[in-house]
Amino acid sequence: MTATGDDKVYGHGPEEAAAPERKKPWPEKQKGPVLLRRDQVGTSTTDQRLLDTTGPTDWLHTDPWRVWRITSEFVEGFGALAELPAAVSVFGSARTPVDSPEYAAGVAIGRALVEAGYAVITGGGPGAMEAANRGASDAGGLSVGLGIELPFEQGLNEFVDLGLNFRYFFVRKTMFVKYAQGFVVLPGGLGTLDELFEALTLVQTKKVTRFPVILFGSSYWGGLVEWLKNTLVAEGKASPHDLELFHITDEVDEVLKILEESRRPRGTEL
Repeated sequence: MTATGDDKVYGHGPEEAAAPERKKPWPEKQKGPVLLRRDQVGTSTTDQRLLDTTGPTDWLHTDPWRVWRITSEFVEGFGALAELPAAVSVFGSARTPVDSPEYAAGVAIGRALVEAGYAVITGGGPGAMEAANRGASDAGGLSVGLGIELPFEQGLNEFVDLGLNFRYFFVRKTMFVKYAQGFVVLPGGLGTLDELFEALTLVQTKKVTRFPVILFGSSYWGGLVEWLKNTLVAEGKASPHDLELFHITDEVDEVLKILEESRRPRGTEL
């Protein structure tokens, strides 16, 4: 093939001919670095699709979009809680009556934790959670509530100073563990048991730096502890050392003593 300097004349050997006019019989579109042809060429622009309020909303319920929602919950949680002082997560039943001894214990624990220099983190709901938030608020401390979207529970209780609501349990659980120096577990139901055993498993498997898990109320938790000892450990499903992963007490002062003995510097990596 030969060509003139201006590339307008082509040929083979001594024969030369003008370059034929080439027409593309297919649609073509450049989309950033991507070349689209034929059926791949759309009729709308990226901005148009972004600003279109009449388009389909199925994308809101797809797994890729959920990934971004999950990421945003982590970002919001980390951003809101990163500057917390040393804190303790307090768990317990949302069904604990206000006039019960367990509610009074929650208030006393929340107050004592603040007086010892801790912020108090709860699930932000009613019952035992409200009690701990109330004690913290009454003592002038930082009262944190990490709520969860549920069909049968109301929003954050009135004693929460700093509150977040989560869609996903696993994001919420991460916040409970990451920003706590320890767990205090008041009598509770399935949700409380879930949080308790999640914490024990993380400590047992060394997925987190060890921190104290304190069961408050020996009459309530005693049966569970006996089952762990006489069934779980006795049948070889757990190690006898696993019974050392938690403490059980009825005294607020002992809660503070256990926490102080295992207190770790703020910022220790989990």
